[in-house]
Amino acid sequence: MTSYGGGGGYSRNNYGAQGGDDAGGFMGGSQTGSQGGGAAPKNYSDDSLRPITLKQLVDCKEAYPGSELKIDNAPVTQVTVVGQVRAVNPQTTNITYKLDDGTAVMDVKKWVDAEKADDSDPKFGPDAYVRVWGRLTSFNGKKHIGAHNIRAIEDFNEVNYHMLEATYVHLCLLKGMPNGPGSGGGDQGGGAGGGGGGGDSMFADGGNGSSEAAGGGHTARLATVSRNGRTMFNFLHNSPGGNEGLHLNLVAQGTGLSVRDVIGAADELLGNGLVYTTVDDETWAILDY
Repeated sequence: MTSYGGGGGYSRNNYGAQGGDDAGGFMGGSQTGSQGGGAAPKNYSDDSLRPITLKQLVDCKEAYPGSELKIDNAPVTQVTVVGQVRAVNPQTTNITYKLDDGTAVMDVKKWVDAEKADDSDPKFGPDAYVRVWGRLTSFNGKKHIGAHNIRAIEDFNEVNYHMLEATYVHLCLLKGMPNGPGSGGGDQGGGAGGGGGGGDSMFADGGNGSSEAAGGGHTARLATVSRNGRTMFNFLHNSPGGNEGLHLNLVAQGTGLSVRDVIGAADELLGNGLVYTTVDDETWAILDY
């Protein structure tokens, strides 16, 4: 199991990776697309591997071009993400996969090794679920992941596990380790990221106050949802589905909505960060705040 320490230091977890090349056209000490900055190079072996959501990567900012990228006020370079391939674009020097993890979409570039005969052939097609290990890279203001290794996901539980692990690390960096300094409610000034009440969620755009972190976020988000969306949300909220959620057919039967209406309502609730998919793409549970 991966262990997490204060300040963003974690022990490595290989997540079942079978080797993988670290080339990718990037120098070990570089974090951004600019290779000629004045910053001292980092030791590749000192970089920590962090489970992350794509929205966290999309939202992270550079203080200035070529500067260190940070998430939750902790430097981030080596990342692992899980998602579904939406498109594949093979090129001479790299294969670009458009990856979607339900929170955002980002390009993943796997650089082609000219010495390997079949390296230029895409290993994964659209709709495949994959885990990616790589480096977050920014070039001309556009971020992508330079992949060291990509492998197929055979057990969908790994997708749910990854999201839980990414959430755990996010909360540890914001609020401190469980039962440790900075944990719990109240003033979070001692945490790695300062206060943790407001701001955007790592899954979807958040509100502008502390009510969402305290559990009141559903009311504000439901205000912009259609009648079908509220009907489905209330049904999920009042049903004993547990962490596994409820399947499309059960929701349709319980709400009286058509299957098409349920799918439309689910897409709306997913887009507003109110529910998430569990065992498959047609089973949903409420996302708690």
